[in-house]
Amino acid sequence: MNTEGPAANEGLHLIPFRGLRYVPERIGSLAAVTSPPYDVVVRPDGLLHLESADPHNIVRLILPQATTAEARNQQAAETLDRWLSEGVLAPDAEPALYVYEQRRGDILQRGIIGALALSEPSEGVVLPHEDVMPDIVADRAALMRTTAANLEPLLLTYRSTGNAAGTTAVIERTILRSVLLATTTEDGFSHRLWSVTDPGELSEIRADLADRQALIADGHHRWATYLRLRAEHPSPGPWNYGLVLLIDTARYPLQVRSIHRLLHRLPVSEAIAALSGSFRIKRVDGPLPLALDALADAAAEGNAFLLAGDGGFHLVDRPDPELLSRTIRADRPEAWRTLDATVLHSTLLDHIWRIPDTPEHIAYIHDTEAAVTHAERNDSTAVLMHPVREEVVRELAREGVTMPRKSTSFGPKPATGLVLRSLALD
Repeated sequence: MNTEGPAANEGLHLIPFRGLRYVPERIGSLAAVTSPPYDVVVRPDGLLHLESADPHNIVRLILPQATTAEARNQQAAETLDRWLSEGVLAPDAEPALYVYEQRRGDILQRGIIGALALSEPSEGVVLPHEDVMPDIVADRAALMRTTAANLEPLLLTYRSTGNAAGTTAVIERTILRSVLLATTTEDGFSHRLWSVTDPGELSEIRADLADRQALIADGHHRWATYLRLRAEHPSPGPWNYGLVLLIDTARYPLQVRSIHRLLHRLPVSEAIAALSGSFRIKRVDGPLPLALDALADAAAEGNAFLLAGDGGFHLVDRPDPELLSRTIRADRPEAWRTLDATVLHSTLLDHIWRIPDTPEHIAYIHDTEAAVTHAERNDSTAVLMHPVREEVVRELAREGVTMPRKSTSFGPKPATGLVLRSLALD
């Protein structure tokens, strides 16, 4: 592995690595050992489901279960070592970049998995668009430090001119070859993986990406973790790189979805009572898809949220302008001040409901039905959000303005467990 990274502002520098992959003969099926990204797993139900799917499911590495953080991380490291010694996981024979394809119905996404040279936001090569929580970064860093592995790629996007050249040309040639693996996960997505080892094709990709800029679509905490661990290992080496999936959205546009909030200790009745006089509150008819249509209509006119948890749906919109001016920072661009996530956190959570942004009080849930179900089951409030447009996200990122954390969910997200990166091998 070449461990000499590019100079600042040179663009994206993606290098091959020896991927760790499951040995098919040692597991029940590839689908049974994969998982969504760690922060998408709905706990505890989803975690238990994945653990029971196969004794070697990757969730035992990304979300190990023990009584203390130190014990959890040590357990993950020991599990990874055991799976390697038992031949459940094995490294590929030579370093490669990996073409990865996801498909379900009309959705098709293809990109390149590799080890990306790390850069600071100030260098303008990889742009974050969301804030992170220090405790989550510390947790992920401890796991990564103990296992000495990148267990799942984060998702980056860039935009080419859309023509079939460079990286795109390599991808389109590669998908005509024999696959390394193919599987279909229970969400209906088919996944295929190929390796790229030819020096000429690796050079094509390197030249094509040399002047590209990427947006973090998913994985801000993992990116911050990479940067923290690089600072701990200042000498050139494997910690100067992080595992990523890179997608050209000019060729394969991503979907942008919302991430919803579950307010554990706030019943819907109390949430609505506190909003009286500050927002319009309107009960809307279900089922959930119809209620989400009402949210979309209201969001087209301004800030809007849908509250659920008492068996019904309540549209919250038309905030008092004077309230917004008092509770939202004025030193940010208009596009940031009018984000639903900004209004939710600055006005509703901080000012009206006075709920701290901690795991004891707030959970972030990608699946809309799961958010509603959890709220109804526990007499809490689900705040359902309408998605932000990708161009708003990208423009704010270019301006160096980060959105409130968990403002967006780009997808489809890569399945975790198809290819891992061991820093001990690089």
